[in-house]
Amino acid sequence: MSFKTADLYDHDETRVRVCDPLFRDFGGRRAFFGEVVTVKCFEDNSQIKSALAQPGAGRVLVADAGGSLRCAMLGDLIAASAVSQGWAGVVLYGCVRDTDELAGMDLGVKALAANPRKSQRRGEGQRDLPVTFAGVRFAPGDWVYADGDGILVADTRLQPVD
Repeated sequence: MSFKTADLYDHDETRVRVCDPLFRDFGGRRAFFGEVVTVKCFEDNSQIKSALAQPGAGRVLVADAGGSLRCAMLGDLIAASAVSQGWAGVVLYGCVRDTDELAGMDLGVKALAANPRKSQRRGEGQRDLPVTFAGVRFAPGDWVYADGDGILVADTRLQPVD
């Protein structure tokens, strides 16, 4: 499906929620969409690694990492796992690392910033619950649409606008 977030918004602004413009593109796929899977974690990427190691089936992982800029929650190895498992993308309210490698991967990645420091793995975090950041609530089963103009969230899958 080809889409533009601006067109989806114009078509039915009452059905979509728009994220605050906080995110940068890091992945090789600049436009991506899919059904939402959620993770909530803080400076521990165990749940992100676990989720992206499972079959993605074109879904998008939405990870609330608390907006921390102190460490990266996604790097090249975990992203490579996401690609091999068929994930469409990741929306990360936190940082990434290995940005040159991420830019060459067929994966959409929206995150706040880059940081070379890795996170700690303590096995903490939660999955499959509603999370809120960037002015938007994301729930498992919602749909995310992301491109160079920003990120939209809808309760159901949207159809492209001709």
